[in-house]
Amino acid sequence: MNSNLDRLHPYPFEKLNALLANVESTSNLEPIAWSVGEPKHAAPPALIAALADPELIRRGFGTYPPTKGLPELRAAICRFLRRRFQLSADLDPDTQVLPVTGTREALFSFAQAVLDAGQDSLTLMPNPFYQIYEG
Repeated sequence: MNSNLDRLHPYPFEKLNALLANVESTSNLEPIAWSVGEPKHAAPPALIAALADPELIRRGFGTYPPTKGLPELRAAICRFLRRRFQLSADLDPDTQVLPVTGTREALFSFAQAVLDAGQDSLTLMPNPFYQIYEG
């Protein structure tokens, strides 16, 4: 394991939760949490019905996809990028696309792939307050 991980600070949301832990409201209104983009509403009935569809389960919906993502997804991403950005060349879904679940995962994976801590190098980051850049 990378020994530098011990030097990371807690996530800002952890710090915020600690700061708010003993805060009590002076009103009887329900507080509005602006801190985390966490879902607060029930899933739509159509989505729940789709998730219960035995055909989806048979096709592997209830399992994790491969780290590289499904080939069909990578191909669809290539088609979208070519159409959206009017690219003149085709993209290779096997070597030029890696689906991720969010920007943190993408930035973390990118840094692991291109940075070499063993060499004298300089790393620039656009936003020093986004926790993943610290890592």
